[in-house]
Amino acid sequence: MRKFWLIFAQTVTACLAIVVVIRFFNPQFLNTKEAVVVVKQEHLNTTASMTAPTSYSMAAKKAMPAVVNIFTRKKARLNPHQQYMEDPLFKKFFEDQQQDDGENQSDSSLGSGVIVSEQGLILTNDHVVASADEIEIAMADGRKMSAKVVGTDPETDLAVIKVDADNLPAITFASSNKLNVGDVVLAIGNPFGVGQTVTQGIVSALGRNHLGINTFENFIQTDASINPGNSGGALINAEGNLVGVNSAIYSRNGGSMGIGFAIPANIAQQVMQQIISDGSVTRGWIGIEAQDITPELAESFRLNQNHGSLIAGILRNSPAEKAGLKAGDILLAIDGKEVLDSNSMLNLISGLKPNKNATLKIARSFKEFDIEVHIGKRPKINNSRN
Repeated sequence: MRKFWLIFAQTVTACLAIVVVIRFFNPQFLNTKEAVVVVKQEHLNTTASMTAPTSYSMAAKKAMPAVVNIFTRKKARLNPHQQYMEDPLFKKFFEDQQQDDGENQSDSSLGSGVIVSEQGLILTNDHVVASADEIEIAMADGRKMSAKVVGTDPETDLAVIKVDADNLPAITFASSNKLNVGDVVLAIGNPFGVGQTVTQGIVSALGRNHLGINTFENFIQTDASINPGNSGGALINAEGNLVGVNSAIYSRNGGSMGIGFAIPANIAQQVMQQIISDGSVTRGWIGIEAQDITPELAESFRLNQNHGSLIAGILRNSPAEKAGLKAGDILLAIDGKEVLDSNSMLNLISGLKPNKNATLKIARSFKEFDIEVHIGKRPKINNSRN
């Protein structure tokens, strides 16, 4: 027994000696390791810090002369009782209306616009000038001029008006396709009629649609303050170039709530050029009613994807009916371009040239095949904006 304890003591001593030696050369030995979280640390970029703008005054100064205030007047309808006003028998019954008649001769409204040509062409919203009998613009330098409508496109809410003047300060267009979420933008317009005002924000989102504002929607969303009177004004980038036309706001009280929508400059330029050259915008049309493909519909139609557009109805004697399309068909592609939803379908078809043929890829009875359609001209909608 004594021998056993002697061996045990020598073994323990030897082990302790080994541990002491190892700890001497490796202090971390037998230490409990804690989980290490590696985080990305900021590296100070002195060059970026020095070049970051502290003011957007140069951008504002560049664009502000090209932004105008627009004042419109709409003549009031004739009083249906006017013929009785001079009749002594009826005159006393219409005295109140006669007194108010001078005060209610016309309705007025205001908005904004952007000078796009030195020869006096101005881009604005359709709802700013729709149904106006008189249009007057006020420039940033104080000049006031009468304007006339060149053409409108209610489906994108754009219009072009013109003043008789030359050598005007025209805005510089930038490609709205280069915009990114987070980019700084400035909104210039005439909110509430207080005069030209510049507000600053960022691009909050791109490609906003399904808002029910216009027929064709592809909005830039921004938190730059946009209020009544800003409609038709400029949305510019940090270099002072036009990236959008302010069009609408999301509001519960009539004022800005941090969500504004602008029509991208690329779309505005395309529409503007057609209005200037033809007086209106011509779009393709095949005469179908469509709805988005939901996961449930995709499953019931045994589709491998959730995109496409379900043809819910077909207009009689339309190009779609003549081509053999049927309600229940699923539109997958147009001339090789994939249809993501009903909104993209509408944009693709509207971009086709009337009197030309297009190839539509559809799914029917769990089979996919192509159908050729002769594109028609999209009918003009009734401009009911006030």
